[in-house]
Amino acid sequence: MKIKKFCRFLLVFLGFLLASSPFSFSEESPRIYLATVDNLIIHSATQEYLTQAIQKAEKEKVECLIIQLDTPGGLLESTRALVKEMMNANVPIVVYVAPAGARAGSAGVFITLASHIAAMTPSTHIGAAHPIALGEGGTLKRLVRRFQKGTDGKKELEEIIEEGESPHLQKIMNDTLAWVSTIAETRHRNEEWAKKAVKESVSATEDEALREKVIDLIAKDLDNLLHQIDGKRIELPSGSKILKTKDATMIPFPMTTRQKVLSVIGHPNIAYLLMLFGSLGLLFEFTHPGIGFPGIGGAICLVLALYALQVLPINYAALFLIGLGIILLVFEVKIVSYGLLTLGGLVALTLGSLMLFNTPYEFMRVSTQVIMPVVAATTIITLFLVTLAVRAHRQKTATGAEGLIGEIGVAQTDLSPTGKVFVHGEIWQAESKNPVRKGTKIKVVKLEGLTLWVEPL
Repeated sequence: MKIKKFCRFLLVFLGFLLASSPFSFSEESPRIYLATVDNLIIHSATQEYLTQAIQKAEKEKVECLIIQLDTPGGLLESTRALVKEMMNANVPIVVYVAPAGARAGSAGVFITLASHIAAMTPSTHIGAAHPIALGEGGTLKRLVRRFQKGTDGKKELEEIIEEGESPHLQKIMNDTLAWVSTIAETRHRNEEWAKKAVKESVSATEDEALREKVIDLIAKDLDNLLHQIDGKRIELPSGSKILKTKDATMIPFPMTTRQKVLSVIGHPNIAYLLMLFGSLGLLFEFTHPGIGFPGIGGAICLVLALYALQVLPINYAALFLIGLGIILLVFEVKIVSYGLLTLGGLVALTLGSLMLFNTPYEFMRVSTQVIMPVVAATTIITLFLVTLAVRAHRQKTATGAEGLIGEIGVAQTDLSPTGKVFVHGEIWQAESKNPVRKGTKIKVVKLEGLTLWVEPL
């Protein structure tokens, strides 16, 4: 009995010590997921990554999800799908435009407005979110010309809308204005500024955004952000939640390898290079069968390029011009036009490259710093091959019957008019219109059957 009482006392005492210990594990420290979009275009791969982060945060019931955002913008459809996920998320979402020098441009505006808490770090900016009607020939060309000349593209856009030149553009603009207004109203943010960001492409620094009530706070770093949002009340579909982020554990939520690869190849410059190298590889394989590697590498590059092109606003006329340019350059090797086909291929390739993506935004177009070296290198390689081909055409045939024409030999016997001659290390039956004495040097004029026609030198 005494032993039982002692054991009970010991258990109670140990329980009391554990309960009063400062190292008690009765409560888990809050967890926060951190998803990072570092200078990435918003397209299907980025949308998939952020959607997975939201769903994972909901499933794990973390305190909140922080999206550290730095994007020049992206595709409207991918942005719509992501914003829809954010608006219906059952976990607090904090969008933090960082680090210094980052931007929330175009699609980034919608993502920031759709967050429960929007924050920016010093030396960042947000804005310029007007949509462009892709595929509208006249409208798009006017906009592209304006942007390339450095003139006011915003004014041009307003003129186009007022003139009613493109009903399709008006529909997209009106729909986007209604959408951004709904987002801003739901999150209690400045609707007028949001509309201006879409219609007039206005931008704002972090101080201006805070003053205009576009964002909720400015935080110098992540620790400062956690300190400022601690205790804030967030309204979720399931009810209110008070954030406890003071002593929270930050858990990075990285992209998968697949998403990283797709994000890289989804960049216009990479997509352009993959398409060009893939096409050249396949063409080289078709014109030089049996090698293997160019064909395999070209097929892989072309498949990756096709994936990238499906998430980018491509111009099919430009795609045709690039294909025509490559074909003309290849034909120059096969058909010697002394540079005419090369010139045509160079012009087609350059124009197609410049027009490949239908957008006035620089970040969604192929950089001229990529186009010029690629076109120059392709042209130089082609010209080198053409030079070799021209030399080969001009070079005298050294084998077969044609190789004997013009060769110099020695008469082995008198030719009057027939006899034998020694040419190319061989003795031939020969015939000459003029008599030729033995030992005289002769020149082959033509070949008839197995008889050489020669003339004396």
